[in-house]
Amino acid sequence: MENWYLPITIVPGLGLLILSTLNLMVTLNNEISTMVEYAKEQTMIIRKLAQLKLLNMAMVFFYVAVSLLLVSAVLDGLYTIKKIAFYISVLSIISALIGLFSLIIYSFRAVTIRQNQFKNQLD
Repeated sequence: MENWYLPITIVPGLGLLILSTLNLMVTLNNEISTMVEYAKEQTMIIRKLAQLKLLNMAMVFFYVAVSLLLVSAVLDGLYTIKKIAFYISVLSIISALIGLFSLIIYSFRAVTIRQNQFKNQLD
């Protein structure tokens, strides 16, 4: 019962990742809506929709990580199920890492999409 609070200390960091990812999703959603409204470049809209899906996947993994961390803390604090709480904590960290890798992939693709947009505007 001595380390039940450790998983909880990670939750605020994941909360900030969720907030920043949500801001990215809103911005991307607005951009896609504008492109659809003016019927601009179908291929670019499809690429941006794929980006939106990637951000959504990252959000799901962050939500899963937070919920697993909270369950882990409760199991460790209220019950004497240390090993299970530890394994749940490891699962939550893996989930958070998958979410972070999704954001890294999103970032690389976002730069490529932006470059293509600027090249198309110059042509």
